[in-house]
Amino acid sequence: MKKNLGFLLLSLAIALPAVAESPGELFQKAKEQVKSARWKEALTTLDALDAATRDPGFAAQRKQLDPALAFYRAVSMANLDRSDEAQAQFQIYLTATPNASLDRAMYTKKTMDAFEKAQKMMVRTDEPAPGMPSLATSYRDFRPTDAVLTDPPGERWADGPVKVLLTADDKRQWSGLTDPASRSEFITKFWAARDPKPETPDNEFRQDFEKRVAFADKYFVQGETRGSLTDRGMVFLLLGPPTYVGRKPLATGDDVSDSQGMSSVGRHDADIAIAGATAGGKSTTSNLNSISDRSSGPGTRMTDSAANWREVWHYRRELLPSGVPYQQVDFEFITRKGYGTNVLQRDSPALATLDAARQKLRAAARPS
Repeated sequence: MKKNLGFLLLSLAIALPAVAESPGELFQKAKEQVKSARWKEALTTLDALDAATRDPGFAAQRKQLDPALAFYRAVSMANLDRSDEAQAQFQIYLTATPNASLDRAMYTKKTMDAFEKAQKMMVRTDEPAPGMPSLATSYRDFRPTDAVLTDPPGERWADGPVKVLLTADDKRQWSGLTDPASRSEFITKFWAARDPKPETPDNEFRQDFEKRVAFADKYFVQGETRGSLTDRGMVFLLLGPPTYVGRKPLATGDDVSDSQGMSSVGRHDADIAIAGATAGGKSTTSNLNSISDRSSGPGTRMTDSAANWREVWHYRRELLPSGVPYQQVDFEFITRKGYGTNVLQRDSPALATLDAARQKLRAAARPS
């Protein structure tokens, strides 16, 4: 490992007192576990160290600790075949130490592969999306007007931005309402059940949600689609502004390691469609070929071009819902003619995070 990493870790070890079960003790223990290839144990110790230094009294040390935590997590994850998570951790580390390099003689091939892929991503994500690096600041300063806030209680209210909050039971009840008065009553009760401070005149939950809707409608509109109903709008409604945003052109060779990465359908979609077609026993070879082509043939794959873009929203752990087992989750939005504009790539970490966010927001409702 190069001198800059050694200096960082040495200063961290000095900053954290080495007493029994102290952060310093945990840090040294994690290092030894990584050195002796006890990867799972190292991750457990690193989680304990992370938790032990979340107290405000360790605020100064956290600035040094975060890159070190990310580094040792990345090494452990890479050797446990958790390559994607390892790359994300190495990117966190490289953000703090962009010129770092590793000695191949000291680290496994899995570690070096994940590190080099992370380096490549850091180099290629060098073009920030116009106006987007300050997305959190823009949202903080955003003041929606009263005219754009509340959707009217029309029959399509449940198809609007609020759909990310609706449970199956909510949708069933709404579909049974047939007049404006009953819909208005439903909406009033819906928001009242989510009011964190019912004793005050304001409903902070509703205000924050409607602010997100208004912000998304202003900045993420796509053609005739309102911003809050786009993929970026949906992510924004559920998670709020990301830690940071980057944009880069899609280049030849992107996603060659992941055949799913730039597909408009899932890898099992063809199998599911064919199974459905054969269930009745009347399908023909021509029909099956047609289904397969629609699911995985030309038109469902994206070729690379300098005019095509990937926008990436990075969410660090402090912005993720509790229970999400990742230190960072990246949401990728692909733009390409014939494919779509800012289409969310629905990988497992992204979908799990969005589901956790939905559950968190829906849980805000008090029992009626």
